[in-house]
Amino acid sequence: MSRRNLVLGGAGAAAALGISRLFGGKTEAKTAGSFPFELTDAEWRQRLTAEQYRILRGHGTERAGTSPLDREKRQGTFHCAGCDQALFSSATKFDSGTGWPSFWRPLEGAVGESEDNSLFMSRTEVHCANCGGHLGHVFPDGPPPTGLRYCMNGAAMSFKPGTVG
Repeated sequence: MSRRNLVLGGAGAAAALGISRLFGGKTEAKTAGSFPFELTDAEWRQRLTAEQYRILRGHGTERAGTSPLDREKRQGTFHCAGCDQALFSSATKFDSGTGWPSFWRPLEGAVGESEDNSLFMSRTEVHCANCGGHLGHVFPDGPPPTGLRYCMNGAAMSFKPGTVG
């Protein structure tokens, strides 16, 4: 096998993996690190639906416009679907027009961020600070006062109406 074929084969495999992740192909759990709330892979699979597992543990993305949480207008708090940590207040939610629930600020200490260089681009990934579950990404094109848009997967969250967190 020539070096050229090896390089081209590796690039093709990386592209196929990226396309598979983008369009909902099977992903393996990738969240690494130490978090206050940890489960085994088997426990995560038992606790979450297949879609929640694909997103929270496999860093997947739901299709735009498919989450009822994008249209949620009530007062309340958005929680991690994996560990139930409070993440976002409805007071910071806005309609970004992207098809995903969007917020201009998370609750204090609720999320962490890391660099995501998948799909041939550099983005800032947002994960639950309690369990490490992948929530979505943050972009610098949101409204005042932060100018940030936390673009979250609705399947990665649950909503609890009532008091704003």
